[in-house]
Amino acid sequence: MDDATDSLRRSWNHATRNHNAHKGDQAKLLREGHEVLFDEELTLLGDLTGKSLVHLQCNAGQDSLCLARRGAKVLGVDLSDEAITFAQQLSRESGIHARFVQHEVCDWLESTEERFEIAFSSYGTTGWLPDLDRWARGVHRVLAPGGMLVYLEFHPLRWSFDDTLALTKDDYFETRPFLDPVGDYVLESGAALGVIAPGESVKNEIPATSWQHGLGQIVTAIAQAGLVIDRLEEYPHSNGSRPAACMVLGNDRRYRFPEGTPRLPLMFGVRAHKPR
Repeated sequence: MDDATDSLRRSWNHATRNHNAHKGDQAKLLREGHEVLFDEELTLLGDLTGKSLVHLQCNAGQDSLCLARRGAKVLGVDLSDEAITFAQQLSRESGIHARFVQHEVCDWLESTEERFEIAFSSYGTTGWLPDLDRWARGVHRVLAPGGMLVYLEFHPLRWSFDDTLALTKDDYFETRPFLDPVGDYVLESGAALGVIAPGESVKNEIPATSWQHGLGQIVTAIAQAGLVIDRLEEYPHSNGSRPAACMVLGNDRRYRFPEGTPRLPLMFGVRAHKPR
C-alpha cells in the first residue's frame, strides 16, 4: 500500500469513529427493522432474493446489512479496517449475515476469484479513486455474465457551489487531486444520516486524496469497460447528505433546494449489465 492510500485509510478510520459516535445502538435499530436504504437504490437494484452481491466501498456496513436483510448474499469490501471491523460486529449483533473484507477496492477487483450477480456502489465512492477506467474494468471482471452494476452517487456538480449556491468552490473540470481530511458529514447532515444524539467529534487532520470525476467520465468508463448502460437517472435531491446549508430537509431524509430556487441535479444513478 503506497503512502497516499495508507493516509486515505487512516483518514477514513478516523472519520468512521466520528460518524458512528452519533448513531446510537445501530444493531438494535437494525433488529427493529430500521431501514437506511432509499427508494432510488432499491428501484435500480430490483428483487434481491438469493442474488450474490458485492458492495464496493461499503463503509461501515449499514447499507450492506439492509441489502442482506432483503435477501441478497452480500460481501462488503472497504479500505478502512475500522469500518470493516465495525461492520463485522454490527452483523453479529444485529443477527443479519453478511461477509466483509478489508482491501483497497481496485486491487481487490483485480485479484478476487469470486463472481457476482450484482456489483453495488453508492454515495461518495469513486471520488477517492484516481483511475476510473481501472475501477470499471474491475467491476466488469467480477460480474458474472448477465450480472449488473448499480451505482448511485452524488452529482459532481454539487462540489462546485457553496452554502449559498454560488459557484465559488471546485472547478467541475479540475484534474488535479484534492487533499483534505474526511469530514464529519454525518454530524453535519443530522437525522437524515441517522444522528440520534451528537457524540464526540474529534477533528480529523489526516489528509485524504480525492479526485473530481465528471458525469461524462464516469459513464464513459463504465461503457468502455464493456458494460451496457441500461439506465442513467438524475435526481433533484440529495439522499441523507446535506450539500449546502440552505438546503431543506424533508421527512423522507432527503435534502432539497429551497422553494423557488431553480433546481440542479444533486445525485445520479446508473444501471448497467455485462453481456452474456
